[in-house]
Amino acid sequence: MNKGSKIAVLGVSGLVGSALVRKLLERGYEKVIGTYKSRKPNFEDIQLFQVDLTNQSETETFFAEQAPEYVFLAAAKVGGILANNTYKAEFIYENMAIALNVIHSAYKYGVNKLLNLGSSCIYPKHAPQPLKEEYLLTAPLEPTNEPYAIAK
Repeated sequence: MNKGSKIAVLGVSGLVGSALVRKLLERGYEKVIGTYKSRKPNFEDIQLFQVDLTNQSETETFFAEQAPEYVFLAAAKVGGILANNTYKAEFIYENMAIALNVIHSAYKYGVNKLLNLGSSCIYPKHAPQPLKEEYLLTAPLEPTNEPYAIAK
């Protein structure tokens, strides 16, 4: 990426997405844009777009109109233990929909590079530390995070 590349951070109202935007701006990237679903963040230095990434049409329209060169996928449906246990189907469905729509749109509209962020919860509950990629899917996941983890 060069300082003039068009960079999209998807999910800028979240912890990771907002941190990515701040770091990109600190490092001098000039064309950073961001998406949010419902809670508009307070960024004055970037263009923001309200996009429901679970909706294929909205996702494709965003990619077609904005033509990002690089994409950071930080958007996700997240919750605590109670929400994870109560709404398992919603968590896996919405997070898989986000991933599928963004990956397909990135491919379809010629994105140079897509970084799809995961989480430590995608590793087995008792995975050795430090985590290594080869530990993925080697043992059961933490049950309270399982739908989110599988989708990511």
